Amino acid sequence: MTENLSKLATESDSKYLDLDKQSVDTILRQINAEDKTVPYSVEKVIPQIEKVVEQVVARMEKGGRLFYIGAGTSGRLGVVDASECPPTYGVPHDWVIGLIAGGDGAIRKAVENAEDDEQQAWLDMKAYDIDENDAVIGIAASGRTPYVIGGLRDANAHGVLTACIVCNEGSLIAKEAQFPIEVVVGPEYVTGSTRMKSGTAQKLVLNMISTAVMIRLGRVRGNKMVDMALSNHKLVLRAIRMVKEATGVSEDKASELLDQHGSVRAAVDAFHASI
Repeated sequence: MTENLSKLATESDSKYLDLDKQSVDTILRQINAEDKTVPYSVEKVIPQIEKVVEQVVARMEKGGRLFYIGAGTSGRLGVVDASECPPTYGVPHDWVIGLIAGGDGAIRKAVENAEDDEQQAWLDMKAYDIDENDAVIGIAASGRTPYVIGGLRDANAHGVLTACIVCNEGSLIAKEAQFPIEVVVGPEYVTGSTRMKSGTAQKLVLNMISTAVMIRLGRVRGNKMVDMALSNHKLVLRAIRMVKEATGVSEDKASELLDQHGSVRAAVDAFHASI
């Protein structure tokens, strides 16, 4: 790998000097000022995000799955997004799969040199019997993480759809991805700390992709999460309220319908079918 780190926007020197001499108020306001720029960077690549969503939906409608692969912060963000899909949308846990270099232990504690193995990502995906019906999105702020490069390269070789979310232009990962998303957020507040603006940009894009995909797959009705898992008291109360609003029944009746049918969708459909 011959890239010069100094040429990467994510590695450029912070435009803020003497951070260690600033007041807490100044530090917070400067970070906030930089954070405000991130959504505008994301807005510029909405056409690229749209292409990825359309490609992923087409495969998932045929039974395919969505894989996220990444290392460090990028990998953790993928795992977070994947893990939130089942409770939010009531989908199986293997619909969206987040893989991080170094395995699940790396979610909490960095695994030394794990991201430098170009073969491991494909091995990790093979454990889930990945095939040409699936899609893979590589996540890496720098766009040069070997774990992700190798994973996308091997996925391409096996006919799997590939995309990426990176924060530099013209990166090695973007060159491997069939559908690259390049969100260039510029230098970080703390030089090279890509868990900051780059991480925020990646999180925003992941939110957009998974939410849009689930809506297009019919997991949202109107603007409601009608298939959400009823896994705690707060969500049960929300579900009761949703059933009540959709049917016009009392709160007690809504609770009864929910108990009988197990989800907002099923409860509402059963009520309307009985009319």
